[in-house]
Order: sequence, then C-alpha cells, then structure tokens
Amino acid sequence: MASRCSTILRASVRSASTSRYASLTTSSRWLATEAASSSTSKPPPPASVDPRIGRIVDDISGLTLLQAADLVTLLKSRLNIQEIAMPAAAAAAPTAAAAEEAPEEEKPKEKTIFNVKLQSFDAGAKPKIIREVKALVPNLTLIDAKKFVESVPKVLKENLAKEDADKLKATFEALGAVVVLE
Repeated sequence: MASRCSTILRASVRSASTSRYASLTTSSRWLATEAASSSTSKPPPPASVDPRIGRIVDDISGLTLLQAADLVTLLKSRLNIQEIAMPAAAAAAPTAAAAEEAPEEEKPKEKTIFNVKLQSFDAGAKPKIIREVKALVPNLTLIDAKKFVESVPKVLKENLAKEDADKLKATFEALGAVVVLE
C-alpha cells in the first residue's frame, strides 16, 4: 500500500512540474517548440481510472513544488513510510573501473609476511642452534628448546616482516641450519 502511494505521489509530482508542457507527443517524447506552440489542454484520463483518484491527481498537479514536497513529507509521516536509501548513479563508475583493473592485478603480489621454518641442521651445530632457539623464544626452557630443535622441521617464528625474516634466516644459516621462509 505504501509503495503504491509513494509511486502515485512521485508520478503526480513529476506531472506537476511538467504541467506547463501539457502537450505530449504520441511516443511520450515532447519537444519544446511543440509545447510552446500548443494550447494547455489537459490530456484525457485513462478510462479505467477511478474518478476520485483523477480528482486527487488533478489537485496534486495544481500544487507548487514546495507544496508537493510538504505533501510527500506529511504522507510519509502519517502512513509511517520510512526512507529507503537509493543507490547513487555515480557508484556504477568505480565498479566498472575496478573491473578494468582486475587483469592488472593478476600478477602475483610480493609476499611481505613470512613464517620462518627450521628445516634441518648440522649435528655439530646442534648446541648453538638450541641456544639460539632458547634466546629467540623467551618462554622455552633449555629442555623445551632441545625438544623443539630435535623435532624439525618446525616453524620458528610466524608472521614476520621480510626484513626480520631475512635476518633470522641469516643468523641460523650462519650457525649451520637450513631455514626456509614460507
């Protein structure tokens, strides 16, 4: 019910704003030259329209734009019609631009966050690597660090920046370990 009233009001407001140009061509397009030269006769109402509705439309089309806006506001409040956000026409342009940019984004993005994984190590470097792991992870005891190193391959640190991951990898490789950045 509310949407029908809203549609009727919109149509009547539109007709009120174009009431100066009452003459419409048969294809519903009008030319300013024809509108200026023709008389201001009202088009005949469709045969299936209730006469009461026809009178309401005639009354609404006689309103000024400000009066029509007040009428719409009053009807919305009386009929408890809530505003609906209409999508803006300008919103379609960025989506089209995003679709054009999609082929450019097919290139693999350079990874910036890495996990440092201890793959393997030299047997002679085991004590140095255990000490380094213990220093790297402050909550580990010496025994836990030994178990950690013996259970390789295992992730040393997660979510590191590229620079930090490279420094950590260089440190462990200097000790004799094989480290992989994932």
